[in-house]
Amino acid sequence: MPKSKRSKVVHMTNVNKKTREHKERLFENIRECVPQYQYCFIFNVDNMRNTYLKDVRQELSDSRLFFGKTKLMARALGHGPEDSYADNIYKLTPYLKGTVGLIFTNRAPEQLLPFLENLASDKVDFARAGAKATRDFVVPYGTVHATGGEVPAEHDVPIGHTLEPELRRLGVPVRMVKGRVVLEEGPKGGDVGEGYVVCKEGDVLDSRQTRLLKLFSVCLSEFKIKVVAYWSAATSEVTPVNPEAMDGVEGDNDEASD
Repeated sequence: MPKSKRSKVVHMTNVNKKTREHKERLFENIRECVPQYQYCFIFNVDNMRNTYLKDVRQELSDSRLFFGKTKLMARALGHGPEDSYADNIYKLTPYLKGTVGLIFTNRAPEQLLPFLENLASDKVDFARAGAKATRDFVVPYGTVHATGGEVPAEHDVPIGHTLEPELRRLGVPVRMVKGRVVLEEGPKGGDVGEGYVVCKEGDVLDSRQTRLLKLFSVCLSEFKIKVVAYWSAATSEVTPVNPEAMDGVEGDNDEASD
């Protein structure tokens, strides 16, 4: 039969799947770093963003940072005394859970720990679905402003009328009054005298809430790096730093990079 001349969908994006060679190269790179550096730190990331992690990597140009599948990293370090790649480094393996990575460096802990804390102190972004709200956000009744009441009305501007249909679609009881978007009081608008409650501190945000937060330019996700534990080549000991950062953490990383 002749080949079909019907239109075919051609995907312009091409995502390279991690091959076995790539994983083995990451495995070998981790092992090569063990004898080259004095310390191996395990760090945990809150509200992961690749752009911010790239900044960290650039700031630590004298060190090596690995962020890959935890099972692979654990295999590289070892699971017990019999397969530990260096004395007692296998004791880091229990901390390899969730969104964690490895930093190999010659910087002492008293130098690296405050450096990482300060490095991530000003990195905020819009929250994603599944994240926890770090504070309340309530849109006041009356004319809706661009920041939803985050700044005084005299320093803000009314929200664009083109956003009124989307706000209603997202469940916010608004209507147009003399060319302005106005939030009406009602049973769906939160407590009387307060406003429309988008989220309360501690809420697990859904996609509707995160969209509303983004519409009002409210950033609730703070990129944080917490060192969980580190291994010292000089003492061959593992020192816990912030083990509570692992509370409730399960699963494995899907990314792999170095």
